[in-house]
Amino acid sequence: MEFSRKSQVFETLISAIFLLELLRPNVAEFRAVGLATSTITFPALNCRKHSAVLTDFGGIGDGKTSNTKAFEAAIMNLSQVAPDGGAQLIVPPGKWLTGSFNLTSHFTLFVHKDAVILGSQDESEWPPVALLPSYGRGRDAPSGRLSSLIFGTNLTDVVITGNNGTIDGQGSYWWKLFRDNKMTVTRPYMIEIMYSKHVQISNLTLVNSPSWNVHPIYSSDIIIQHLTVFAPVDSPNTDGIDPDSCTNTRIEDSFVVSGDDCIAVKSGWDEYGIKFNMPTKQLVIRRFACISPSSATIALGSEMSGGIEDVRVEDVTAINTESGVRIKTGVGRGAYVKDVYVRNMTLNTMKYVFWMTGDYGSHPDAEFDQNAFPVIKGINYRDIVADNVTQSAQLDGIGKHPFTDICISNVNIKLAAKPKGVQWNCSDVQGVANRVSPEPCNLLPRKEIDCPFPKDRLPIEDVQLKTCSISGNF
Repeated sequence: MEFSRKSQVFETLISAIFLLELLRPNVAEFRAVGLATSTITFPALNCRKHSAVLTDFGGIGDGKTSNTKAFEAAIMNLSQVAPDGGAQLIVPPGKWLTGSFNLTSHFTLFVHKDAVILGSQDESEWPPVALLPSYGRGRDAPSGRLSSLIFGTNLTDVVITGNNGTIDGQGSYWWKLFRDNKMTVTRPYMIEIMYSKHVQISNLTLVNSPSWNVHPIYSSDIIIQHLTVFAPVDSPNTDGIDPDSCTNTRIEDSFVVSGDDCIAVKSGWDEYGIKFNMPTKQLVIRRFACISPSSATIALGSEMSGGIEDVRVEDVTAINTESGVRIKTGVGRGAYVKDVYVRNMTLNTMKYVFWMTGDYGSHPDAEFDQNAFPVIKGINYRDIVADNVTQSAQLDGIGKHPFTDICISNVNIKLAAKPKGVQWNCSDVQGVANRVSPEPCNLLPRKEIDCPFPKDRLPIEDVQLKTCSISGNF
């Protein structure tokens, strides 16, 4: 049985890698015959007038020497010229060990395909940063948190990209501290961008993040595309992409293997998120693939106390993953999750297809408002095919505060060899279903309907990237 299970996981992983190849970005490299100089073209929000290479500032790519000061010096110097047509820093081939460093506006960080940025395991190279006001405390420990590997705040027009270069957080060091209950502050994330607008994160491979991989927060007009994210499936809290209190965000053409949710949509935690009151809205997720045996393909929550609305998900594949699009919330969260639209999902080897949780728990402190009931309504799923499923749905609202206006249509679920006896387990939910197999619970009566999906486009969908280039002896 164990060999059979491993064989099945291996086969599905190969399928996902094949899918990843189909999602590869249009990044080209041209090398002149007989010359060492090459030109790399890549898509970006804006091209840059000024350019430098990390080695210009003393960078040493031997995988052992700290380059934190080289990154700091490079970005500080380039920030002086960035207002004049923008600036870019090229990370060339090599292994570049570094602690946390901060970005600047009108700036591109370009990671060459043969470059690896390595997160330092020297804790002194990870400075503390202020607690997030919508969370009130750290996620790992209440007292504080560490800066992400790549960090930026109050930025405009920032691009983190490459031609599939690698950022390795060397997270095993941090995972052990977390498992041994030795973290006194919250672990660093891989990339965190705060209070910023016009952000692009693309064309990179991220591996072994200490915790969350990509965390845009309190930001707007964000494009995240062509990312490959890998972490062991038992690594703690290694979420793939976590848009948090963000507006007008596009996530597409990416693949995540994670120890937690592949995408987790957030907006603050209990009374702190309610007070900060900044929702995540106008979010499109498309052409996305996920493997996460113990978590969701896409989670809405559980930290959703600023609200989540107008979420559009389409063309998603999940393999050997706990659930599809999951809603996680509970008493004390307040706010809402509403106007969610999901279509064209292909799922294989799943515990659940549909999962909604109204008693998630996990509070920052004992001060949460026990009368802050979240409103969950307008949740729409259509055109879903799933195979090898243990349970079709676990839908649990909140007593006297049911989840309403749920619509599920055109769904075909094939069960695993040993499925759960009750396929649709529902409480405190209200909605309708049509052309769904197996037959849904009585709380979702049949109605001749095709669940809606918006016909308009979000503003971020119409943002076109420019074709930019770098040249050098790479």
